[in-house]
Amino acid sequence: MRLAAAATLSLLVAILQSEQSPKSARDQLAELRTKAADAATAGDQQGRLAADFELQRLLNGSPIVVEALARAYAAAGDSQKAIAALNQFADLGQADDNLLDNSDKRFAALTSLPGYKQVLERFRSNETPQSLGARAITLPDAGLLAEDIDYDLSSRSFLITSVLEHKIIRVALNGSESTGRVSVSDFAASPDGWPMLAIKIDAARHRVWATEVALDGFSAAPKEAWGRSAILCYDLNTAKLLRRIDGPPHTALGDVVLTDDGDPIVSDGVGGGVYRVSNNEIHPIDTTDFISPQTSALLPGGDSIVVPDYVRGLAVVNLRSNHVSWLNGDKTALIGVDGVYFHHQALILTQNGTTPQRVIVVELDSSLRRITGSKVIEQASTDFGDPTHGVVVGDDFYYIANSGWNQLDDHGEVKSGARLTPAYIMRYSLK
Repeated sequence: MRLAAAATLSLLVAILQSEQSPKSARDQLAELRTKAADAATAGDQQGRLAADFELQRLLNGSPIVVEALARAYAAAGDSQKAIAALNQFADLGQADDNLLDNSDKRFAALTSLPGYKQVLERFRSNETPQSLGARAITLPDAGLLAEDIDYDLSSRSFLITSVLEHKIIRVALNGSESTGRVSVSDFAASPDGWPMLAIKIDAARHRVWATEVALDGFSAAPKEAWGRSAILCYDLNTAKLLRRIDGPPHTALGDVVLTDDGDPIVSDGVGGGVYRVSNNEIHPIDTTDFISPQTSALLPGGDSIVVPDYVRGLAVVNLRSNHVSWLNGDKTALIGVDGVYFHHQALILTQNGTTPQRVIVVELDSSLRRITGSKVIEQASTDFGDPTHGVVVGDDFYYIANSGWNQLDDHGEVKSGARLTPAYIMRYSLK
């Protein structure tokens, strides 16, 4: 869920682990936010570095913290370590446009050094456009703001949620992808007139699970409903609304994955909770480890899911014990993930919180618990815009590009001078 997830990035300042009683990741962030600010104001560079190292441990090597360490080293006058940290940031495939255009003056003392100039060249290289996918569908309505997508094999069509038009649409190809001709019809509308976000099809039970979220401060939702969300269940064949389940207060249940039993696992990108819906009730799985969980993926066997946290990276959650472990992110940037999808010992990630934004394939070892490599599918290509979510159909991955989120401000209004353009459904062969 793009808006809620992006808001959490402002909290990335630092964490202090408590040895007394475990605190939630969100509480730890809030505590060290004050500590880091105080250290910077006082010119306490050692205190600032100590906070950043704690943050690096909590956020599993996040590139954002790697760059924060570079800034702390630069402020402390250690140019060698500052450049080394910037190179580590580049190793993760990242770039910083504010350094490339020289608008960030915090590294001013390094600009004449050959090592710093080499880092900037690496940033430029990391932003080289790449596109291995092909455009399969252009959605004709630019005002949708397409968010999530799933595939209905029985009708050979996609179901796609609309944030701004508060509905789910059905999109089917007329002929082959090469013609680009599609038929679009409304599947269902939000029962409360709220933005529609997540969608998952349970083909075995002929059900469609979706969520509607009245994002706090978002103009596309009625003000009296801000901070509320609900889980919806429709009949796949008739689009009849079968169930509506209110989410816990002050949650944004914007993402869903289904278990083998057909139970939705929903993520609260604002409050940090992960919940299971069973027998029309919502049960917490984890409300302490995550800061901004997004769309998860079920692993083979059905006992575990991979939960992408927009800030902390990728976690594996055992659905029997609720145990949480984190995948290694020392070689690949795992932040800013809006959705994760499993296919043949690999994960496909849609990342709209990295620079550049991208879609990548992450390869796993046989245990499915360690990352062994990664490959970029698309980044920085023409009209890529903000990617949101995708769906695996056989050996193809279809994903939403140019969603429109980057054209909106924090209140969901189109930015001055911007305009919404049609979103694309891209296809990448996973063979």
